Amino acid sequence: MDLHREAGLKNDTLLRALACQPTEYTPAWLMRQAGRYLPEYNATRARAGSFLKLVRTPALATEVTLQPLERFPLDAAILFSDILTVPDAMGLGLAFSEGEGPRFERPLRDEAAIRKLAAPDPSAELGYVLDAVREARRALAGRVPLIGFSGSPFTLACYMVEGAGSDDWRTLKTMLHARPELLHRILEVNARAVTDYLNAQIEAGAQAVMIFDTWGGILSHEDYERFSLSYCRRIFEKLLRQREGSRVPSILFTKGGSPWLAAMMKSGCDAVGLDWSADAREARRVAAGKVALQGNLDPSALFAPQKSVREAARRVLDAFGSAPGHVFNLGHGIAPQTPVDAVSALIDEVRTYSRSHRSRMAAGT
Repeated sequence: MDLHREAGLKNDTLLRALACQPTEYTPAWLMRQAGRYLPEYNATRARAGSFLKLVRTPALATEVTLQPLERFPLDAAILFSDILTVPDAMGLGLAFSEGEGPRFERPLRDEAAIRKLAAPDPSAELGYVLDAVREARRALAGRVPLIGFSGSPFTLACYMVEGAGSDDWRTLKTMLHARPELLHRILEVNARAVTDYLNAQIEAGAQAVMIFDTWGGILSHEDYERFSLSYCRRIFEKLLRQREGSRVPSILFTKGGSPWLAAMMKSGCDAVGLDWSADAREARRVAAGKVALQGNLDPSALFAPQKSVREAARRVLDAFGSAPGHVFNLGHGIAPQTPVDAVSALIDEVRTYSRSHRSRMAAGT
């Protein structure tokens, strides 16, 4: 399948890499690439008046989605949204307080509330996200692919039960051990919700989708399969794989997921995202060219001088090697205080170094 022709893309490098096809250079995008490190993002957010207003206004979400592409030669746009839109649509009452992060007014602590929990209709309760997908696709005009995303069922459950972020997720883990059937009930609903949500994003125009399992790594070795990966597997089984003649690849990222790499690669996703603690060479060996890999520079490397940033980029590229199936990214989201010039140096080095390396390989030198 000619992804470039069928997807109508000027730059299809990301999609080719996710399909483990050869590319002229290693494609790059960054988790949280549209965010607070960009002055233009902060200006748009101030204009919106609040983070939630920004997320819920398709024109502003589209504006923010495209901002990084105006600065850097990135190979993908990722929809500007938030993973907690799904539990918010379930009626938990999402709120963001400045400096405190997200909170739910009605966390799931009550068995009756958990039994009543239902997956939302994306076209109704989450229509603003789908409008943003459609608007962003139109604005991109085939420049690069658009990535849609969701939190994993388990990561969403962490916030839904705890009510906010946590250092130890004690309330969630207490439920896991004391009333596992209640947590499984939440996860079952979440899996249906995420499946519907991602499929709706694909129908609206997302050309790849990603599941962020941010907190899967807090689980014990045995519990990761039972409470996180098994539910992601259900989602991958029901995801739309093609739209308008083009394959829609899926990416699974678990922060702290190194102990389960082989299992993640067999979950049904097309690519596995690696955090900065993962051994890229070992991941390549396990993937054996059958699953693409994404990652995995430590975001803190971007606070070093630009020469060091470029050296760090080369080390990551060398670790993954030049075989097809690598997407350069950070090992987690970009930090708000990151210098913009460091990101420019990073993306330039990834493009220049990987292209030069492939040219030398092709020439046999």
